[in-house]
Amino acid sequence: MSTATSSTAAAQAVVQLDGKDLPAHCPNPLMTTWSSHPRVFLNLDSHGSAKCPYCGTQYQLKPGAVVHGH
Repeated sequence: MSTATSSTAAAQAVVQLDGKDLPAHCPNPLMTTWSSHPRVFLNLDSHGSAKCPYCGTQYQLKPGAVVHGH
């Protein structure tokens, strides 16, 4: 996963996810702890994307990502 460093950039950032990164959650492991908010699990929509309700970071499945069922 990749992420932006400032809160303004984080709101406009798009974090690309692989199937191994699911379930999607924010803050993600690369975000700094001082700017964290409560962990929230994100439901990806039919287009494979979701937006964090706390910081606005956009999450999206990488093209061709394989999602395994539980």
